[in-house]
Amino acid sequence: MNLNNLSIEVSAVSPKQYPTGDRPEVAFAGRSNVGKSSFLNKVVGRKSLARTSGKPGKTAQINFFNIDSQLFFVDLPGYGYAAVSKSEQKRWGEMMDTYLNTRKQLRQTFLLVDSRHKPSREDIQMAEWIRYRFGYLIIVATKIDKLSRKQMEENFQLIADTLSFTEDDFLIPFSATTGEGKEDFWELLCDMLEIDKPILR
Repeated sequence: MNLNNLSIEVSAVSPKQYPTGDRPEVAFAGRSNVGKSSFLNKVVGRKSLARTSGKPGKTAQINFFNIDSQLFFVDLPGYGYAAVSKSEQKRWGEMMDTYLNTRKQLRQTFLLVDSRHKPSREDIQMAEWIRYRFGYLIIVATKIDKLSRKQMEENFQLIADTLSFTEDDFLIPFSATTGEGKEDFWELLCDMLEIDKPILR
C-alpha cells in the first residue's frame, strides 16, 4: 500500500453521497475533542489530510478518505460537544446512525478515547454498538504523551473496566505527537483486512 496516494473522496451527509463500489471501509468514532483528525493525519504521515481545529466539533459531515484505492478511512462527526445546538447534535446522530447501521462496506469501527479520562456515557454506548456489530472492540487511547507511565497503566485499566473489556478486545496506546501506536495500528488493520502493510514515514 502506498501512503503517497491519498485523497479525500467525498464529504457526505446522506447515503446517496457515499462512494460506490465494494471497497472496504474502516470508520473512526469518538468525542469531538479526542483528536481524531490528528490521529488520522499521523497514521498516514500527512499534516493536513484530515482538517484539525482548536475548536472541537468541526467535522459536521462523514468524510471518506481514499487510501491508495484499496480502502476508505471514514471520519465520523465527533459526539458529546455541548457547544453545538441540540438540533445539530440530533442531525449528526442521525447521520452517523444511518451510516453505521446500513453501510455494508463497513468492516470495523475504531473507537478513540482520551487516555486521560474515564470513557463517557457516549463512549460506552458506542463501544456497546461496536461490540454488537463486530463482536469485539478496538480502542485507540489518544494523548498518551500527556501521561506518566504509572498514569497510563492506571488509566488503561480504568478504560478496560469501564468498557467491559474481554480477551477479544484491543487497546492501542497512541500519541499524535510522538507517533507511538502508529505501527501497532497498521499491524492490526492490515491483519484484519488481509492487505499489505504500507511503508510508514
